[in-house]
Amino acid sequence: MSTVVLSVRVRRELKEEAEELGIDIRGVVEKALREEVLKVKRERFKRLLEKALKSMDVSVEEWVEAVKESRRER
Repeated sequence: MSTVVLSVRVRRELKEEAEELGIDIRGVVEKALREEVLKVKRERFKRLLEKALKSMDVSVEEWVEAVKESRRER
């Protein structure tokens, strides 16, 4: 896995306090960025799904029930 350098400006006091507390700044930033990426991907998928269901004239509830029924049939 390759990595890149990410430069971010934060208040000096915040960085110093985090270091004093032994906080893994890189880990915190990476986790927060990973969570935000996942959140945005989920939101985009949800909007895409809603648009697709609307074009098929199917409600979310109907779609969920169809998926559940399909799983039960397996």
